[in-house]
Amino acid sequence: MNFFSAHAISTGVLSSLLATAMVMPMAASASETRADKKAVEAVIARMHWLGHDGFWIDAGGTILYIDPYKISGGPKADIILITHSHQDHASVEDVAKIIKPDTVIVTVAAAAEKFPGKSVQIVQPGQHIVVKNIPIETVPAYNTNKFRSPGVPFHPKEAGFVGYILTVDGVRIYHTGDSDMIDEMKDVRCDIALLPVSGIYVMTAEEAAEAAARLRPSVVIPMHVGKGIGSLEDAERFQKLSPVPVKILKNE
Repeated sequence: MNFFSAHAISTGVLSSLLATAMVMPMAASASETRADKKAVEAVIARMHWLGHDGFWIDAGGTILYIDPYKISGGPKADIILITHSHQDHASVEDVAKIIKPDTVIVTVAAAAEKFPGKSVQIVQPGQHIVVKNIPIETVPAYNTNKFRSPGVPFHPKEAGFVGYILTVDGVRIYHTGDSDMIDEMKDVRCDIALLPVSGIYVMTAEEAAEAAARLRPSVVIPMHVGKGIGSLEDAERFQKLSPVPVKILKNE
């Protein structure tokens, strides 16, 4: 039995979440949002979780990183996606470990300032670009109920931080960046959703389960745990609550 059928669900929570999902507007039907399950599994087999929000993906020979932080090394990057300017996402030290002369860094303007002299493509929410033949879309990423002080969110919408949707072998992977569940998610089509679950500056496990019900991907991979922020217990709690299959990747 694979992870598409072998996932734990809390019945009471599932009923509530599915009721919520039924009244939420959807951008497309389930058949339109999902790639073939074998294709999804093949892409996940080439995904590597680096802890926290960091991943590297072998995108058909193109090596793509997202938010590398406190990494020990890895293959050199063709593309590095950075969601925002905070140190645990735009880490100059970690980018230096994997960058090469032709690496393209894709990020927002505030983070681009950290990488002078590098090949940087600056993005903002709502864009569609292609980098080294990889289609990439940007989605807003912001807090709705996580505040550093009254009325001041950790990740304000006006800061222009982003999440990314990248397409690998026809499979759409959505990395939310540091975000709560936001209205813009109703328009996101994805096969794999990388959702933060720690509740520290981002969605709680319960809120991430609501986001999963809204997004309806084939599988969710929890993140924003480890590296001193949240724990695998948060990911395991999310797995029990999620109305869609969950795959917890081994931290590399």
